[in-house]
Amino acid sequence: MTRHSIDEALQNIGVGQRFLDEMITPVLRLSSGQSVNINAFVGMISLLRADSDLWTVGGGNKLVCSGLLYAAKVNVVKGTVTSIHSKRRPQRNGEFVHLYEVNYSQGSVAGHSAYDLVILATPLHPSKSPIRFHDPAQPISVHSSRYQEKVVTLVAGCLNASYFGQERSEPFRPTAITTTAHAGNLILAASIAVPVTEVPDRQPPACARVWRLLSPEPLAAAEVSRLFPSPQAVREARWLAHPRYSPSDEAPPFVLHRHLYHLNAVEWAASTMEVMAISAKNAALLARHRWYRQLEKVDQDIVTLGQKVEL
Repeated sequence: MTRHSIDEALQNIGVGQRFLDEMITPVLRLSSGQSVNINAFVGMISLLRADSDLWTVGGGNKLVCSGLLYAAKVNVVKGTVTSIHSKRRPQRNGEFVHLYEVNYSQGSVAGHSAYDLVILATPLHPSKSPIRFHDPAQPISVHSSRYQEKVVTLVAGCLNASYFGQERSEPFRPTAITTTAHAGNLILAASIAVPVTEVPDRQPPACARVWRLLSPEPLAAAEVSRLFPSPQAVREARWLAHPRYSPSDEAPPFVLHRHLYHLNAVEWAASTMEVMAISAKNAALLARHRWYRQLEKVDQDIVTLGQKVEL
């Protein structure tokens, strides 16, 4: 499914062109910022955005990460990793033990620690995680393909209904607006920001709300004014959200070195919090099986009936 596009995959099972243009493409533009040229696997996952049974965490989904750290009772070093060195240290029996020296900075203070295993949970992209690797015996290449920039603009105000062709006098109260690839629109999608906890029987205000606009590029002040004649507040956020997907992508390896792992390699197939959680668990299993040389447990083809299976 990563070797052909979502367009090909759906057409092969009989989905028509009009449905692709008017239903599938708008959802893909909302979720990935791309169109039906993305690979079929990430395309299928992106279509989950059209499901109504989705949820978020009050206070932000980032609380999932902090909550897991708290539950695991781990030692968290709050620093920025700058480089990783592969080291060989002699033992009394004449053999060598392999370690990784992780160098990091905490503000103006530098520090380092040695580890048997290292699992990287960050995209290895120069503009996102400029970590240097030092191992003359086996150079580690950094994946330098393009990442998809997302621009989100939060606007408090009344949306200009006429911009979307609404000329009638009835109240204009959509909760979400999607666009097609041929719309020539300023935005990819728009939706209202709603509280996590619903208030029973509470109707949305007739006009003024907080809107979340997703666009391929930052919106100029004049463009915001076309969408909102009298905006009350405007805030913008930009970030490299995930790879820019294509069926021609080559996935980077999960094993970068002897005991150096990269769970974000899965992002080149698809990138969601759920997919990353699966990848994290599998990276831990892979590291454990290779450390104890239980290689028969890696990439098992046959699993005993009733045994729990990992993706």
